[in-house]
Amino acid sequence: MGYFQGKKILVPVDFSESSLEAIKQAILISEDPALVTVVHVMVPLDLVSPGVLFGGLTDEKRTEHVQKYAKEEFAKHQIEGVTFETLVGDPGIKIADFAKEKGTDLIVIPSHGYSGLTRLALGSVAERVLRHSPCPTLVLRQPKK
Repeated sequence: MGYFQGKKILVPVDFSESSLEAIKQAILISEDPALVTVVHVMVPLDLVSPGVLFGGLTDEKRTEHVQKYAKEEFAKHQIEGVTFETLVGDPGIKIADFAKEKGTDLIVIPSHGYSGLTRLALGSVAERVLRHSPCPTLVLRQPKK
């Protein structure tokens, strides 16, 4: 019996292979997919974005699309029984706030392992989650190829 068995686990995803693998690892850790919540955080839309100005793009439409996409990806990767949520905001902060709100016991987050200028340009969601997390956080690093 593991330390986190029977406890709430949160897995932030960007739908990369590493994030889908993180879901599988979280299910193994918890031993119950019902205790795993998967969350995808969308960056807020700018009022001057072409989709907003000309196409009527809304957060509701984006959420519907992400929900559908998640269902397809989870089925493709044999991920069943988890709860899926979509949020809008700054990913690092929103994930930490959501974990606190839900009483999460562990966050399992993949890291793409960027370094140097790439990390500086793209930022690090995993690092921000680590800094603001209200609970233990397990960062799954990508193996170097």
